[in-house]
Amino acid sequence: MAEILRLKEGCRISLDTILHEGYEISGNSITANVSIGKIEDVLIHFIAMHDEPLFFILELPAKADDEQEVKPGVVESLHRDVYYIDGCSREEAVAILEGIGSLLYNDGLSSFGFGGHKSSDEIMFGKYNVLQIYSRDISSFDGFLEEHKIERVDNLVTGWDVISKDNPGICSRYEEEGKSVFDIPEEFKDWGIYMAEQREE
Repeated sequence: MAEILRLKEGCRISLDTILHEGYEISGNSITANVSIGKIEDVLIHFIAMHDEPLFFILELPAKADDEQEVKPGVVESLHRDVYYIDGCSREEAVAILEGIGSLLYNDGLSSFGFGGHKSSDEIMFGKYNVLQIYSRDISSFDGFLEEHKIERVDNLVTGWDVISKDNPGICSRYEEEGKSVFDIPEEFKDWGIYMAEQREE
């Protein structure tokens, strides 16, 4: 039996919905439910697989001032600010996790991950503990999640599948020692972090 999914601090689902770990493959991507206690090991495993320059990616909700109201207090669509640190070594990528991993893993509003500049492989961890892996050769990840006791399933049920008007999901900012993911762009200026674009959600 698959393990029960343990959600990050910044996300919860209103009703007593029980989600399980697991993953499914569609085309060139893997979608998985990964418990909070396993995400660091999964990310470090991905980093270790890639002997190439890596990039760190962080997606934060755009500031309220950047959102266009269609009427007072109502916006038609929300946006995300997308930040990158390019050209990381494997050691530097792991150092990012060692420095701010707890903030990244537990925050309920942001998404983050790593990718390879040469392979274009990418891993992203976001709301409700949904992990996504993209690759031009997804077969190179055969057995990857099984090493973390996360099994392939025929029909993965994620938090997004159970959220509804009657069963809302709640995502919130996670803080640790007075800091949150929104402090990362300033904190990592010396690492060359930059905002690349603003995307519509």
